[in-house]
Amino acid sequence: MKKYKVGYTTGVFDLFHIGHLNILKRAKEQCDHLIVGVSTDEVVQGYKKKTPVIPFEERIAIVEAIKYVDEVVPQTSMDKFEAWEKLKFDAIFHGDDWKGSKMYEEIEKKFSAVGVEMVYFPYTKGTSSTILGDVLTRVLNEQKLAK
Repeated sequence: MKKYKVGYTTGVFDLFHIGHLNILKRAKEQCDHLIVGVSTDEVVQGYKKKTPVIPFEERIAIVEAIKYVDEVVPQTSMDKFEAWEKLKFDAIFHGDDWKGSKMYEEIEKKFSAVGVEMVYFPYTKGTSSTILGDVLTRVLNEQKLAK
């Protein structure tokens, strides 16, 4: 029997990589039903100040195709508690790169009050969509200059 009935995690899932797969797999190992919130382009633009390389509809399709994922929803706000009010999950899963941040300390307090556990997984070092995107941008710019 798994520890949680319903789990939730979110992400941009731009330039999908092994770190994304790791968090989805680890989350599913702990819950019967895994809901994944995929950030809309507007949400990403709001907090990262950039537009994802892969369009939202394609990122949703990629995450839906992952065998560890039971349900995919758009993440239209960074407010995780608002998501809980709609989805009523028992646990929220996240990479530990956010652990200890002011934003996540506040989220943990809110969730603790309603019995939702915050579960952190080790961040996959050396792999990130930001790094992949930066490399891709550099290569594309070099190709333009070479023409």
